Amino acid sequence: MVLASPKPHRSETILPSDVIPIIDLKGERCEVIKLIVKASEEFGFFKVINHGISDETIDKMEEAGFGFFAKPMSEKKLASPAYGCKNIGVNGDIGEVEYLLLNANTSSIAQISKTISIHDPHSNFRYRVSEYTEAVKEVACEILELMAEGLGVPDRKVFSSLIKDIDSDSILRLNHYPPTLVKDKDKSHSNNVGFGEHSDPQILTILRSNDVSGLQISLQHGLWIPINPDPSALCVNVGDVLEVMTNGRFVSVRHRAMTNSYKSRMSMAYFGAPPLNASIVAPPVLVTPHRPSLFRQFTWADYKKATYSLRLGDTRIQLFRANMS
Repeated sequence: MVLASPKPHRSETILPSDVIPIIDLKGERCEVIKLIVKASEEFGFFKVINHGISDETIDKMEEAGFGFFAKPMSEKKLASPAYGCKNIGVNGDIGEVEYLLLNANTSSIAQISKTISIHDPHSNFRYRVSEYTEAVKEVACEILELMAEGLGVPDRKVFSSLIKDIDSDSILRLNHYPPTLVKDKDKSHSNNVGFGEHSDPQILTILRSNDVSGLQISLQHGLWIPINPDPSALCVNVGDVLEVMTNGRFVSVRHRAMTNSYKSRMSMAYFGAPPLNASIVAPPVLVTPHRPSLFRQFTWADYKKATYSLRLGDTRIQLFRANMS
């Protein structure tokens, strides 16, 4: 969620994008479950179609987001600290991005909407954000329950119940990447990193972006897979907490966002998170003599504190590895 620490230059390879799984949530249930588990183990990332969120709900949310970022800077700054630009976090991380960060609950959305709409009293920002957030939360919970079922966990709501909890720490983040013009008109894309390499600390991320490319995932250092924008799909990626709760079966994917030279890109990311006091531990069925617990037990508050004490280029999940000696 914040930008990666500066790292020494390393050679990079861009891999083909057609390896990314696209899963139809309306397909045959057993097959859907199998595909979701396989994608989460191999990539920690996949796309879903036929997810049930209407085009109208998505379009209205995108319109509200672009409407906010089109405001004068003086008006956008009224939404601080929910609004930020370039400087991200408290550890010196920067990027070619401006963002709006909202707690994904009704009261918080209502409160920040009053500030955002202060110069536009007829704005329906609050209702658009609330409708989209509830819709995408429902998709996240559906996917988490399919994951639990596919892993053979007796309580299929063991993951989704953390997001459904009234004290869930879930957030909605809108990232806006303005175009970064280059002098060479033959170049259609710049190589600027808009949002640096990182993994998401939460349970699951559901992301939607407009029709401008930029998202890339990394399975190995220096190897990147571009994620082509798809208006019919939502992107899903495994977060650190889910890697822990699956005892390492699922992979928390590292990713970044590149800027575009001539077009604005906006992503809308729902980060499903547990309550602060929730205990993060794998269900017993996923811990066996052949696969002992890889991580020690901790709370989401513990992990969140670690997240914001480091720069996101650093790997936090290793701090919570179990003592294997």
